[in-house]
Amino acid sequence: MYEIGSAMLVFVLLLIGTGTGVLVRPLLPEEHKAHETVQLIQLVIGMLVTFAALVLGLMTASAKTSFDTVGNDFRTYSADLIQLNATLRQYGGDASEVRQLLRAYTAAAIASTWPSEPRPAGDYYPKDIPAENNSEKLEDTRLGDMLNLAGARLRQLSANDAYHQRLLDQSIDQFERVVQARWKLIEEAHSTISQPFFMTLTFWLFVIFLSFGLIAPRNALALVTITLGALSIASAVYVIVDLDTPFTGPIVISSQPMRDALEHLNR
Repeated sequence: MYEIGSAMLVFVLLLIGTGTGVLVRPLLPEEHKAHETVQLIQLVIGMLVTFAALVLGLMTASAKTSFDTVGNDFRTYSADLIQLNATLRQYGGDASEVRQLLRAYTAAAIASTWPSEPRPAGDYYPKDIPAENNSEKLEDTRLGDMLNLAGARLRQLSANDAYHQRLLDQSIDQFERVVQARWKLIEEAHSTISQPFFMTLTFWLFVIFLSFGLIAPRNALALVTITLGALSIASAVYVIVDLDTPFTGPIVISSQPMRDALEHLNR
C-alpha cells in the first residue's frame, strides 16, 4: 500500500497545482499575462522539467539497481544453503538434525517472505509466522532463532576422523556465510529513497504543473493532456517506490531460488 499511497499523493498534488494555476490565472493583472512573462514562465518550466527528468531517471536507475542487487543476493543466499546442505549430506547421519532445521527454516522463510504465493507443502515447519516482508523488517525473530539453533547443533557435532573434521570445519564456514548473507538481505530490505529528496522532487513537479495551469488554454483537451501527464508521472513514482521495496507490491523478488534450495534440502 505504500507504493499506491506515494503515487496517489503525487497525482493529487499535481492536480491541485494545475487547478490552482487555472483558478489564479483570471485573477492576474493583464501585464502578468504579457507575451514576455509567458516566455519567462516557459523558460523556468523548461529548466525545472530538465531537473525533474534527470532526478526521475536517476531514481529509477537507483531503484532498479537496488532491486537487481537484492535478487542477485537472494540467489547467492540460496546457493549457500544448497552448498551447506551438500556438505552436511556428505558428513552423514549425524548431521541429519541440522539439515532438518535448515529445511524447516527455509520453508518458513518462503512462507513468510512471499505470503501471497503458495506455501511449501508439508507440516515440518511453523505455519503461524506472520508475513514480515516490508521495508522495515524482512524476517520474524523466530526464523532467526531457527537458524541459530541449526548453527548450535552444527557446532555440537564431534568428528571421529580427519575426513569428517574437514567436512565439519567446511560446514561451519558455509554456515557463517549463510548467516552473513541473511543479515545482508535483511538490511537491503529497507527503502533507500531519501524522504527529503523525494519531497523536493514532488515540490518541483508541483511548481511545474502550477505553471501549466497558468499558461494552458482553458479547454478540455488541454486539461485532459495535463491530467494524463500527471498520471504518467504518478505511475513512474509508483514503479520507483515499488522497485525500492523489493518484498512488497506487484514487483517482488522471485522466490524461485529459495524454492530450489528447499528442493535440495528435501532430498
